[in-house]
Amino acid sequence: MSETISFEDFTKVDLRIGTIIEVNDFPEARHPAYQLTIDFGDLGIKKSSAQITTLYTKKDLLNKQIVAVVNFPKKQIAKFMSECLVLGAVNGKDVLLLNPEETVKNGTAVS
Repeated sequence: MSETISFEDFTKVDLRIGTIIEVNDFPEARHPAYQLTIDFGDLGIKKSSAQITTLYTKKDLLNKQIVAVVNFPKKQIAKFMSECLVLGAVNGKDVLLLNPEETVKNGTAVS
Protein backbone atom coordinates (compact mmCIF):
# COMPACT_ATOMS: atom_id res chain seq x y z
CA MET A 1 0.00 0.00 0.00
CA SER A 2 1.16 3.53 -0.76
CA GLU A 3 1.57 6.32 1.74
CA THR A 4 -1.66 7.39 3.48
CA ILE A 5 -3.13 10.64 2.16
CA SER A 6 -5.87 12.87 3.49
CA PHE A 7 -9.31 13.12 1.93
CA GLU A 8 -8.39 16.71 1.05
CA ASP A 9 -5.43 15.37 -0.98
CA PHE A 10 -7.77 13.00 -2.83
CA THR A 11 -10.22 15.79 -3.69
CA LYS A 12 -7.44 17.58 -5.57
CA VAL A 13 -7.33 14.76 -8.15
CA ASP A 14 -9.75 15.57 -10.98
CA LEU A 15 -11.02 12.25 -12.36
CA ARG A 16 -13.25 12.51 -15.44
CA ILE A 17 -14.94 10.30 -18.01
CA GLY A 18 -13.86 10.73 -21.61
CA THR A 19 -14.37 8.96 -24.93
CA ILE A 20 -11.43 7.89 -27.07
CA ILE A 21 -11.95 9.47 -30.49
CA GLU A 22 -8.60 8.66 -32.13
CA VAL A 23 -5.96 5.96 -31.63
CA ASN A 24 -2.52 5.92 -33.22
CA ASP A 25 0.55 3.71 -32.92
CA PHE A 26 3.40 5.21 -30.87
CA PRO A 27 6.59 3.62 -32.24
CA GLU A 28 8.85 6.16 -30.45
CA ALA A 29 7.69 4.97 -26.99
CA ARG A 30 10.12 2.83 -24.96
CA HIS A 31 7.43 0.21 -24.42
CA PRO A 32 4.60 -0.62 -26.84
CA ALA A 33 1.95 2.09 -26.51
CA TYR A 34 -0.79 3.98 -28.29
CA GLN A 35 -1.34 7.71 -28.63
CA LEU A 36 -4.93 8.46 -27.64
CA THR A 37 -7.08 11.50 -28.37
CA ILE A 38 -9.88 11.75 -25.82
CA ASP A 39 -13.02 13.90 -25.77
CA PHE A 40 -13.82 15.22 -22.28
CA GLY A 41 -16.89 17.23 -23.30
CA ASP A 42 -16.83 20.78 -21.92
CA LEU A 43 -13.21 20.23 -20.77
CA GLY A 44 -12.16 19.76 -24.39
CA ILE A 45 -9.98 17.28 -26.23
CA LYS A 46 -6.85 15.92 -24.51
CA LYS A 47 -4.11 13.55 -25.62
CA SER A 48 -2.52 10.72 -23.69
CA SER A 49 -0.07 7.89 -24.21
CA ALA A 50 -1.05 4.48 -22.85
CA GLN A 51 0.79 1.16 -22.66
CA ILE A 52 -2.33 -0.90 -23.36
CA THR A 53 -1.35 -2.75 -26.53
CA THR A 54 -1.42 -6.26 -25.02
CA LEU A 55 -5.17 -6.29 -24.32
CA TYR A 56 -6.58 -3.72 -26.76
CA THR A 57 -6.46 -3.15 -30.49
CA LYS A 58 -6.94 0.29 -31.97
CA LYS A 59 -10.40 -0.80 -33.11
CA ASP A 60 -11.29 -1.94 -29.55
CA LEU A 61 -10.37 1.49 -28.17
CA LEU A 62 -12.13 3.74 -30.64
CA ASN A 63 -15.28 5.23 -29.01
CA LYS A 64 -14.51 3.52 -25.68
CA GLN A 65 -15.18 5.55 -22.54
CA ILE A 66 -12.38 5.68 -19.98
CA VAL A 67 -11.50 7.27 -16.64
CA ALA A 68 -8.58 9.72 -16.57
CA VAL A 69 -6.86 12.24 -14.33
CA VAL A 70 -7.19 15.55 -16.18
CA ASN A 71 -5.40 17.96 -13.83
CA PHE A 72 -1.83 16.65 -13.90
CA PRO A 73 0.72 18.87 -15.63
CA LYS A 74 1.52 17.96 -19.24
CA LYS A 75 4.29 15.36 -19.62
CA GLN A 76 6.67 14.94 -22.55
CA ILE A 77 6.92 11.31 -23.70
CA ALA A 78 9.36 11.04 -26.61
CA LYS A 79 8.09 13.64 -29.12
CA PHE A 80 4.54 13.45 -27.74
CA MET A 81 2.92 15.67 -25.10
CA SER A 82 0.60 13.75 -22.78
CA GLU A 83 -2.14 15.93 -21.26
CA CYS A 84 -3.96 13.45 -19.01
CA LEU A 85 -3.43 10.08 -17.34
CA VAL A 86 -5.72 7.24 -18.42
CA LEU A 87 -6.38 4.89 -15.49
CA GLY A 88 -6.18 1.12 -15.52
CA ALA A 89 -5.61 -1.90 -13.31
CA VAL A 90 -2.10 -3.31 -13.81
CA ASN A 91 -1.77 -7.09 -13.98
CA GLY A 92 1.82 -7.97 -14.86
CA LYS A 93 2.41 -6.41 -18.30
CA ASP A 94 -1.30 -6.07 -18.99
CA VAL A 95 -3.33 -2.94 -18.19
CA LEU A 96 -7.11 -3.24 -17.97
CA LEU A 97 -8.74 0.15 -18.52
CA LEU A 98 -11.16 1.53 -15.94
CA ASN A 99 -14.45 2.58 -17.50
CA PRO A 100 -18.08 3.21 -16.55
CA GLU A 101 -20.55 0.32 -16.84
CA GLU A 102 -22.92 2.51 -18.82
CA THR A 103 -22.35 5.41 -21.20
CA VAL A 104 -22.22 8.77 -19.45
CA LYS A 105 -21.68 12.34 -20.62
CA ASN A 106 -18.07 13.12 -21.51
CA GLY A 107 -16.47 15.23 -18.79
CA THR A 108 -18.54 13.67 -15.99
CA ALA A 109 -16.63 13.86 -12.69
CA VAL A 110 -15.72 10.64 -10.89
CA SER A 111 -15.90 10.72 -7.11
